Amino acid sequence: MDTQEILIKIRKIVRSIDIESKKIQKEYGVSIPQVLCLSYLRESPNYQATQAQIRRYVNLNSSTVSGIINRLEKKGYLARLPKAGDKRVANIVLTSSGDELLKTIPPLLHDQLSRRLEKLGEDELLKLESGLESLVALLDIDQVDASPIIMLGADSEPHGYL
Repeated sequence: MDTQEILIKIRKIVRSIDIESKKIQKEYGVSIPQVLCLSYLRESPNYQATQAQIRRYVNLNSSTVSGIINRLEKKGYLARLPKAGDKRVANIVLTSSGDELLKTIPPLLHDQLSRRLEKLGEDELLKLESGLESLVALLDIDQVDASPIIMLGADSEPHGYL
């Protein structure tokens, strides 16, 4: 395979992430990290979590997650409730409006990829992982922090993810 073909395939992945991010933002008025935050709450016990739990899930810094929560709260998609017994901590709760929004948003690339990866055999997964490890080494980006949720511009909330 020509090296140009490899670069084109990588660019297709990056471009697809960017296109999806812009489409979700335009059509639904929320960013991918905001969708991920709401989705996390939907899957959490009693549809609620602390800001720290959300931060760990989306793997973004505290101030970015705080901004995401503030914007979603202003839109009525989530609410802050004082934690029983500890008024210093608030539980972030998914509202019915937030749940309704999630029902309208189509499956994200991240979810589609995750489901498809789970269907691959062990040998295929190892081969894929090896190829990606080689790319990471070639780009000398081993030291870059990352979570299982792949996002473009992870420090700036309006960007995409995979």
